[in-house]
Amino acid sequence: MFALLFPGQGSQTDDDRAEVEALAPDLLEACIAAVGEDPFPRAAENTRFAQPAIFCTSLARLRRVDAPGDAAAFGGHSLGELTALTAAGALSLEDGLRLVVERGRLMGEATAGGMVVVRCDPDRAAELAADHGLVVANDNAPGQVVLSGAAELVDPTIAVAKARGLKARRLPVTGAFHSPLMAEAAAAFAATLAEVDFAAPAVPVYCCATAAPFTDPQRQLAEALTAPVRWREIALAMEAAGVERYGEVGPGTVLTGLVNQTLAAPQIFDPVGSDVLA
Repeated sequence: MFALLFPGQGSQTDDDRAEVEALAPDLLEACIAAVGEDPFPRAAENTRFAQPAIFCTSLARLRRVDAPGDAAAFGGHSLGELTALTAAGALSLEDGLRLVVERGRLMGEATAGGMVVVRCDPDRAAELAADHGLVVANDNAPGQVVLSGAAELVDPTIAVAKARGLKARRLPVTGAFHSPLMAEAAAAFAATLAEVDFAAPAVPVYCCATAAPFTDPQRQLAEALTAPVRWREIALAMEAAGVERYGEVGPGTVLTGLVNQTLAAPQIFDPVGSDVLA
């Protein structure tokens, strides 16, 4: 049994636009129209551009995957949830692109916070967050947790973490994603989601907020903006469901790297071919 994984923010590369243009010129055209300009040259500037660029790169690469519908599960990290739902047929391409553009815009306008990645176990990270007014935003893998909250609390938290012998650094984002500070954006996104029809996905798609397949994507996608990403738990849940092989569809190999850190002996493969990579 295998799973396909769709990456989130921060995975974009300089080669993405050329690949989308070669594999899916129709998708590139639709993306430019939806954003109002070409997002690829500006993907490093703001999440408003990064999210649609990564979404389109992942879906363009999906066109090279043999029999994606044979997967036992799809999983997407944050933004990647929308890619996974679109890939699974729960969303039309038009609606998926519309939602990604709106999500990127709303999150790009959230500038009242910051995020810090800490190299420690989840319990220790949660204690650090609680002591300094932050929350756990991403439980990515053993030893990789991201905290989120008010911008003025980030640097003091980093200083305390380093004093405790932990590796910690600020992430290059302007918002406190996956924290209560995203409540306004979540409410606005919920209104857009209510206008979109969802179908039953052809493949189970795991929800980052619950570490289980989506049951109510309209509600859960809105709540995801303020809820933590439970990626470590998703890897464990997929393994418990019988998944043995994991392939990443999109720029980079961040997610399969996190799976490798989480599981004892996962098989990591290139979904375009069939070679086991690890």
